Amino acid sequence: MRLVIALGGNAMTAPDGSARPADQQAAIDQAAEPIAELAVAGHQVLLTHGNGPQVGNLLVKNELAAAVVPPVPLDWCGAQTQATIGLLIMNALDRALTSRGAAVAIAALVSRTLVDAADPGFSRLSKPIGRYLPAAEAALMIGHGQHWRDLGERGWRRVVASPEPLECLDSAAALVLLAAGYLVVCSGGGGIPVVRDGPGHYRGVEAVIDKDLTAALLAASVQADRLVIATDVSQVMLDFGTDRARPVGRVSVAELEALSRQGAFDTGSMAPKVAAACRFVRATGRPATITALAALAEALSGRAGTIVELD
Repeated sequence: MRLVIALGGNAMTAPDGSARPADQQAAIDQAAEPIAELAVAGHQVLLTHGNGPQVGNLLVKNELAAAVVPPVPLDWCGAQTQATIGLLIMNALDRALTSRGAAVAIAALVSRTLVDAADPGFSRLSKPIGRYLPAAEAALMIGHGQHWRDLGERGWRRVVASPEPLECLDSAAALVLLAAGYLVVCSGGGGIPVVRDGPGHYRGVEAVIDKDLTAALLAASVQADRLVIATDVSQVMLDFGTDRARPVGRVSVAELEALSRQGAFDTGSMAPKVAAACRFVRATGRPATITALAALAEALSGRAGTIVELD
């Protein structure tokens, strides 16, 4: 099968969320093992991934150095983290595949996602990013053209747009590489957000695109047989965190959409994954799976995970 696997943030950091270089390397080494198994089994694999902790580290560096050098824009941060994480993934997969006696070429694409300059998200900045700062330090960043919001006792925090992804501009290159036998890493962090100013004229913008929604768009554009959203739980749970918690196994897209409308999923974690799975199924008629990294093989055979299917 042609698989698009979206790695969550837990695959990029230590269990406690720390993102030191050694933590990131260890986490990605662990994530590479089940992915290598799928490649050895003959599946075509395209990986996409989060980059929140890595961009967060760059934002701190921007803030600390703001009085000396201008902070770089978010699209630059996205490109830098795509390349860094791509390098770590390629090295980890090379090791995992070599240990299995497999020779699979790997490529990482610095890749863009088109958004609409008129998207309502740009007029209602709602996505908080980075750390809280006292007013004086936030004022320095505001002086560089950033938008910050006073959140009371905790301090000030930067807010940016979170527009809808419209097109994965570099999916054609990913398709060529997949057809040539490559395992491909693409559209990390939701893709580098760009708008189109005219034919062939693209411009990066200060925005954060939901990585799971981009994964659904990418999976449809490369004609994936399945979208797999890998997270830190084996299945989607209803009433998560209560004594009534129960897993969702095989489910129709209509049923899952109804549960989402009822507010069954946390907006900060599972809701975007559910939305992405439903979008892919609606767009392609093919199934999507939400599961833990360790359960990837079982999930593909229908023995684990939440499997979302057409009505």
